[in-house]
Amino acid sequence: MKVKKCVIIVAAFVVSISIIVGGVIFMDNKKETEFYKSQQINLPKDFTYTAHTGCCGTSDNSLEAIKVGIEHGAQIVEFDLYFNTENIAVLSHDAPKGNEVTLDEAFKLISTYENVQVNVDVKLCNDYLHVVYNLAEKYKITKRVFFTGINVEDIETVKKECPTVPYYLNYEVKKENKQTPEYLNDLVKIVKDSGAVGINFNKDSATKDLVDTFHNNDLLVSIWTVNEEKDMYKILYFAPDNITTRNPDVLKKLLTD
Repeated sequence: MKVKKCVIIVAAFVVSISIIVGGVIFMDNKKETEFYKSQQINLPKDFTYTAHTGCCGTSDNSLEAIKVGIEHGAQIVEFDLYFNTENIAVLSHDAPKGNEVTLDEAFKLISTYENVQVNVDVKLCNDYLHVVYNLAEKYKITKRVFFTGINVEDIETVKKECPTVPYYLNYEVKKENKQTPEYLNDLVKIVKDSGAVGINFNKDSATKDLVDTFHNNDLLVSIWTVNEEKDMYKILYFAPDNITTRNPDVLKKLLTD
């Protein structure tokens, strides 16, 4: 288990909630927000938040998005990785159309900042993935780079092309099963067998039971994309290792107020 640090978010006390089933709290939106705002939050010692590409109104996969994310205190910046028709690594969510920022340009910029980590969200996993490590080595940031966007079918390619780069396994957690211990234990096994450092999944599937189960098995939990303040309170209560958001300025304020 990781050592915890305490972050207390103070708000109005909520007198009642509706129903608690399997660790999931059901109530109307207003009561739910007030409930989570009133809770004591125990975040992991090394908790981080990631500035999703396009954060704070910037363009997706731009150098500006990287700069703005860092300016708002994000310990990690995220962008999408694709390979163009010439197999050059570029920042793009979909098949490149031309004029994209290159991965070389992005890593060069990031190398000018100290300690900022890089979440390379892989949209096309192929035999050119080794370019990521080569460029990270060029700019001396190899220990700051990790992958998301890695699915089960990508694992062998990642291990072959970038054996020293850590990665989270992207996984679609099924909402109807996520609260059962059997399902969670099976999910832990899938992630462990993949060699991933942890799991990366959508906020809508997040529960405290899921996070706690992964932490009890020494695996990390990263949750995306948490943009609304009301969702931030809720996910902070679940205490994952990382939250990815397009609004790092809002999350920073919640954590420091």
